[in-house]
This record gives sequence, C-alpha cells and structure tokens, in this order.
Amino acid sequence: MNASATRQHFEGAVRLHRQNRLLEAEAQYRQVLQAEPGHAGALHLLGLLCIQTGRIGEAEALLRRAAAAAPREAEIRNHLGLLLLRLGRPGEAAAECAAALESRPDFADALGNLGLAYGMLGEPEKALGFLERALALSPDDPEIRRNLGEGQLRLGKHEAALACFDKVLAVRPHAIAALLGRGEALAALGRQDYALAAIERALAVDPDYAAAHCARGTVLKQLGRFPESQESFARAVALAPGNPSYHFALAESAPFTEGDARLSALEALAKDDSRFSGQQKAELHFALFKAYDELKRPEEAFAHLEQGNRLYRAIVPYDEAAVFAFFRELEETYTPKAVAARRGAGHASELPVFVVGMPRSGTTLVEQVLASHPEAFGAGELLFVQDLILDGAAGTEYPAGLETLKAEELRRFGAAYAERLRGRAPQARRIVDKLPANFRHLGLLHLALPKARIVHVRRDARDTCFSCYSRLFASGLNYAYDLGELGRYYKAYEGLMAHWRALLPQDVLLEIRYETLVADFEAEARRLIAFCGLDWDEHCLRFHETKRAVRTLSEFQVRRPLFASSIGRWRVYEQWLGPLTAALS
Repeated sequence: MNASATRQHFEGAVRLHRQNRLLEAEAQYRQVLQAEPGHAGALHLLGLLCIQTGRIGEAEALLRRAAAAAPREAEIRNHLGLLLLRLGRPGEAAAECAAALESRPDFADALGNLGLAYGMLGEPEKALGFLERALALSPDDPEIRRNLGEGQLRLGKHEAALACFDKVLAVRPHAIAALLGRGEALAALGRQDYALAAIERALAVDPDYAAAHCARGTVLKQLGRFPESQESFARAVALAPGNPSYHFALAESAPFTEGDARLSALEALAKDDSRFSGQQKAELHFALFKAYDELKRPEEAFAHLEQGNRLYRAIVPYDEAAVFAFFRELEETYTPKAVAARRGAGHASELPVFVVGMPRSGTTLVEQVLASHPEAFGAGELLFVQDLILDGAAGTEYPAGLETLKAEELRRFGAAYAERLRGRAPQARRIVDKLPANFRHLGLLHLALPKARIVHVRRDARDTCFSCYSRLFASGLNYAYDLGELGRYYKAYEGLMAHWRALLPQDVLLEIRYETLVADFEAEARRLIAFCGLDWDEHCLRFHETKRAVRTLSEFQVRRPLFASSIGRWRVYEQWLGPLTAALS
C-alpha cells in the first residue's frame, strides 16, 4: 500500500468510526497499521475504539505505541493519561497529561485530567488549581466544571461543589454524573432526602446505571434504611458484576453467613485481579477480611487485611515526619503563657460541642447520645475548622504566629465558625461537631470559642488501632494502613492530648472512656449531658432509636442497643499485631 492509499484507508476508517461502524472502522485501521506499523493516527484512534469496546489492555498498548510514534502530539498523550486515570494509575496519568501540556500549555482537557490525577494522588489543593485553570480556559465546558465539582468534593468544599454541579445541570439537566455529584454534595451537607432525590433523577434517566444504584445505597445506609440499602448495592453488583467497588459496598451492607453468595463472588474476583486498579484490589481484600472475620476464620481474614492495607498504603501519601513536626509545633506554640495571655478573647458562643479523639474510639456513639437530646443537634464530621485555618483565619503560618494573632482575629475566627455551625440547626442550643481530628486544634478552638465544650473520647489503644486498621476509610486517615505508622501516630496523638489536658481549664474539657460508657451507660450519659449544660432527657438512653443521618463507619452500631462485643476484639488477631504492639510500647 503506497502513501496515498494508506491516507485514503485512514480517512475512510475515521469516517466509519464517526458513524459508529466500529467493526468496519477497526478493520481499516488494522489495514493502515499493516502497511505502516508506526502510523500514530491509526494507533491513537484504534486505541480509542478499543476503549469503546472494553478492550482496555489492548487500548493501553496501542496508545503507548502512538505516544512513542508522536511524543509531541498532545491529544494522544492526554488520552493515554485519561485511560491511566481510569485504570487507577494516577502517577503515570499525571506524567502523560504533563507531557501533553508541554506541547499545548492551554490544553484545557489535559489540565482537567492532570487535576483529577493529583486528586487521586492525595494532593487536593494542587488538583483544584489545575481544575480551576482548565475551567478558566473553557468556562462553558460542562465536563470540566463537573470535574471541578468532583475536586471540590474531595477537598470537603461541599457548597462550592454543589454550585458546580447545579451549573452543569442548568445546561445539561440529565447529566447523570452531575446528578450523582449533586447527591454526594447534598449528603455531605446533611441533606440526605434531597440527595436521594438527585440520585432518583439520575436513575430516571438510566434505570440500569450501576453507579447510581450504589450511590442510592450509600445514602439509604446513612439514613438507617438498611434493607433498602442492601437491595441497591445488590442491584449495582448485578448490573456491573466485574466492579470490585460495588462488591465492597455490598459486603459492608450486612454480616456474612455460611454459604454467603457474596463471598463466592469476592473470591472469584480476587483470583484474577490484574485488571483492577490498586484501590479496587484493596477494596476486594478488605471485603474478604470482613467476610472471613465474621465467619470466624481469623488466619485467612488477617492475610487479606494485611494485603488490603499494603495495597492501599502504596496509593496514599503519608509523611510521618511532617505530622510529628506539626504536633511538636502545636505544643511549642500553645504554651501556658501564650494561652493565658489570650484566654477569654474569643467569641462568646456557647453553641459548639467538639467531640474529638482517635477514629473508631466511640466518638459517633457519644455524638448519637447528645443528638438524642431534643435541644442538641449532631452535625457529623464537619470541616469548618480546617477550612477556616486554610483560609488564613488563624494566621498565615498556623500553628506558628500565635504571638501576633490579635484578640479581634480570634473573635472573628470563633464568630465565623459559630455562624457556619448555626446554619446546620438554627433552633438547637448545642450543636455537635464530631470530627475526631479536631483534637489537633484544641488550643486554637479554646481561644477562639472559650465557652465551647470539648469531649475527648478514649478507648483502649489496641482496640482503637486495630479497628482503624480493619477499615478502609474514605479519606484523610493515611496513617492507618501500616501497623507501625498507626501505632506511632497513636502515641503522638496521646502526647498531644496530654498537652491539651494540662493546658485547658477542667470545665471545658470532659474525658469519656468508651469502656466506662459501655459498662455504666446511664451515669456516663448523665455526666455528658450535664457537662454540655443541658437538662437530663430520657431520650438519651434510647439513642439507637434516634432518626438522623449518620455518615461514619459506625452507622450500624449506633442504631443498635449498647453492646460490649467490640471490647478486646484485637485479641483475636494478637499474634499478627507485633509491629503495632511494638510501636505502642
């Protein structure tokens, strides 16, 4: 085939491709490549055709050959980057998108994909910067705006994300991905009924869209509608049986029993997991741990748990030295002298109750008890404190810079926080912010909100850490996937809390031990309610009957009467927890 004939065959293949005549288009692309194996255009478009027809491995090989043949061709590098994103390989994807931008610095799609890659790499601020640049170049592109909304969701900027999705839906009212994003943003804002409505709109567009069924199951689970939730997850699995994420969600929806068909499906997927992303592989192993754990097969269970943690730790970034340096800086900055000089300068709101501690220590149970009081509201895990700090409200060099932080700035911080909090429940006397990681900021929170109440929940270190290690968290707990790192983080948390205990007045900080709460529930619940300045109410004893959305991994437990079976659970796996035991001691 001469050059002219090759060109004619290629142009004919492109026309057939555009007409969606994929078999004929593929045949002509292959004829071109038989005559000219390094034809970048044919390699590129045949790669895209393979993506359309589900042959992902072949697509990657073709796109890599195309990129080698035309390394300066931005479209090829960007499409390869996008494919690598879908395969869960964000580092490689970022490299390809960056190469595309070297050739075309104003390539909005590549900027957007680079933003998504950084989001998957755990660098949300950098991700948002690229997504915003992409939108500035293509302000009318709804796909880029939707991606920006996804990035804002990862950063916890739920209001901004909701606005993004609403703008997309204004021009594309049936855009399923934007409807699902809207549902996720609304659920994060505590508006589960509206979230469910958005997801139902997506299902009206496509009743067989597996991701929408999974999203519906998630919101129903938050609402405590567990049987319906399980049905939705099962529907997602039935529609997309090769997607480990849906199997993981279904595994989390109910305990496993002997002969459970869910276990057989997980085992079958795990036998050939080469086609899955790192996160999907991790999800498979965490689901298998749960199954074998509940079936009392601890050796098999822990093998999968260890593998799942190893896989996920390879994906998420964690800088242990930076974390410990931050903790030391907090202690060095918030000294008795520095705090005494500014005490009482903050905003006088009595609204906030901060429930803090390690994850999996009982913080959700304590919040549920408080939320069962008619004059209190449980707002869940809020990012308001983090957002205000990132916006510079605590000084540009937080935690350093306390010496130059004026009383008026502390008042503004407290007032801004209280105003945001009030928006969650305008009639409540007390509103609970149950973000465990707020333990890091107790010095600042006491100065900015001196009348706020702080409840620190403690649980046996081994139970706490094993419970963290046994769960796959949505985000933010990157220290939890290695037993040594987890134990060292716990020790650092314990040291910082000892600093705050010595620093803060006794009337603003209450310590609740989880084991004591379980053993002597009414006395501890009464102590908690009194500490928060509320009259006793019998509803607090029936916390499991309280109807509210719960968005943490304790969503099942807090809807059951009190139980003690989780105390000492680490002992079942003691023989494999050597790195944790060493780090804790």
